[in-house]
Amino acid sequence: ITNLFSAIPYIGQTLVEWMWGGFSVDNPTLTRFFAIHFLLPFFIAGLTLVHLTLLHETGSNNPLGIPADC
Repeated sequence: ITNLFSAIPYIGQTLVEWMWGGFSVDNPTLTRFFAIHFLLPFFIAGLTLVHLTLLHETGSNNPLGIPADC
């Protein structure tokens, strides 16, 4: 999966080596991916709370343009 990033022009190989923590998959890679997988649900939950708060404050819009009193 991480090799997919190597297809990005100019920075792909550097990005892959940074994610791996070196030239090959080793202990820094496992630590980095564990941290990402641990923190990602909290980040998503925080974004969800922000989204729900903003939606509650501003209300939902009407993208279809249907009058609400129909």
